[in-house]
Amino acid sequence: MPQPLYTFFDEYDLSGKTIIPFNSHNGSRFSGTIETIAELEPDAEVIEDGFTVNERDVPDAAGDIADWLEGLGY
Repeated sequence: MPQPLYTFFDEYDLSGKTIIPFNSHNGSRFSGTIETIAELEPDAEVIEDGFTVNERDVPDAAGDIADWLEGLGY
């Protein structure tokens, strides 16, 4: 997880909030990020079915993103 996110989670209390992870990557997918967020924000609901897409596929990911959001109820 990028260092700025550690700082963000350190500075903000997201207790009672829902955290919906998403990212682009170069092969690492989430690489433990969802579990790390859950540890840093134990009183928040962290959605485990986050969306991740390889950086090469981002230009064609709009449909996949829309489907993922619809599945989450958005």
